Amino acid sequence: MSWKNTQQNSFADSLVVEHKSLSELDDVHNIINWNEIEQTLSNLYSSIRGAPSYPPLIMFKILILQAWYGLSDEALEKQIARDLMFRRFIDLSLSENVPDHSSIWRFRQLLSTEKLLAPLLEQINTHLEQNSIIVSLGSINIIDATVIEAKQSRKRKTTYGFKMHANTDEDGFVKKMTYTPGNVHDSQEFDKLLEVERTNSKIKTCGQVYADSAYANKNNDEKLGKENNKILHRAYRNKPLTKQQKQENKQRSSIRYIVERTFGLLKLHHGLAKARYLGLERNKTRAQLIAMSHNLKTGMSIFKQMRDLQDCCVQ
Repeated sequence: MSWKNTQQNSFADSLVVEHKSLSELDDVHNIINWNEIEQTLSNLYSSIRGAPSYPPLIMFKILILQAWYGLSDEALEKQIARDLMFRRFIDLSLSENVPDHSSIWRFRQLLSTEKLLAPLLEQINTHLEQNSIIVSLGSINIIDATVIEAKQSRKRKTTYGFKMHANTDEDGFVKKMTYTPGNVHDSQEFDKLLEVERTNSKIKTCGQVYADSAYANKNNDEKLGKENNKILHRAYRNKPLTKQQKQENKQRSSIRYIVERTFGLLKLHHGLAKARYLGLERNKTRAQLIAMSHNLKTGMSIFKQMRDLQDCCVQ
């Protein structure tokens, strides 16, 4: 299957008057190497048959915008059609037709089927690290889970839903994430969220790990070791916390709250609080795209702060 040629600017594009509102997302292009992203997506359309399709990079950027602004497929199609900033971000000429909502849906499903979303999140984080926005050396791991209400939930005290489990760093960037049914205990996803390094057939946890007392058990204590284990101490029957343990919990909680703040931002600004689709996989795909858009948004904010600081130093 061939790709549409969307790179040529039309006469209509030349008539657009520049305005600062049109360049609000331009800094994303300064922190992400889109050529490498495009290479990751390059094998999605392997068939030589069929009508030309939109380039995968354009479609991926469209999904980022969808997660960023919390739009449905239909609303996203309309927004691209009438918003110059959206077209500028995805590099779609004014003379080009807009992908319809069914094309957007199929591409999102394709990313899920080909299992590209986790590698894309890792790739985006690598680009942020290369631009000194994410600090990997000495980075910590803050692990927690949040409940997501099901799409068709009933007005009861308990309802079926999902959970997003995440590992964030001290700046709130999502490093790793998993997505499960709501009845899966938080601790069951702990190992999948850990950042580890493998040397000489040995596995070692990278950095300190902060988590609430739901993750406190003997296996995790042994796995992390005393230096990296910053999980909150748990009180047991007839074994209350000591004064030192309470002090340590207070200090650890002052750092652990960052992951809760991240979940709050994802729910407030990206609509993560409630599932949009039926079924685990579709909602997992949406959560992964939301995590990417959150990291890009946070990265762009830090990039602007770094640039402003450099400008002040020059002056």
